[in-house]
Amino acid sequence: MTGCPELARQTLLLIADLISGLSQQIRKIEIELMKWHRADAVCQRLETIPGIGFITATALAATVNNARAFRSGRQFSAWLGLVPKQHSSGGKERLGAISKTGDLYLRHLLVVGATAVLRYTKRKATKVRLVTVALANKIVRIAWAVMARGETYRATATA
Repeated sequence: MTGCPELARQTLLLIADLISGLSQQIRKIEIELMKWHRADAVCQRLETIPGIGFITATALAATVNNARAFRSGRQFSAWLGLVPKQHSSGGKERLGAISKTGDLYLRHLLVVGATAVLRYTKRKATKVRLVTVALANKIVRIAWAVMARGETYRATATA
């Protein structure tokens, strides 16, 4: 056996060069994104909210230019698809799964952030996914208030 054929070796070297080049480009973009994040007041305020880190803060700030375009945090949460669908009839209100409308990437980031927050809580939830999405909904409402009012997040005391 002579080892790897020449064509395969050249192909692997080409792929390795492509990966290296892409990694360098990604790093440059990350550096620019970090500079923008540090200079943006909205990003800084959003990052103070539990469950929102660097990536989610920049994604929210970049996607939502004017949070005041939404009348409330609930409307903002509905825009992101984090509120339950309503199946109401005859005065009986039934809430279903979340609507999943809006920006899939932002919704995913917020649910992942909510999952991280729940991981560090001491309570065990029987319906973990339901609680996670409900927390993501709450985080979005807080994010709306931070962006719309230009305030910094203040944690409330828990019982």
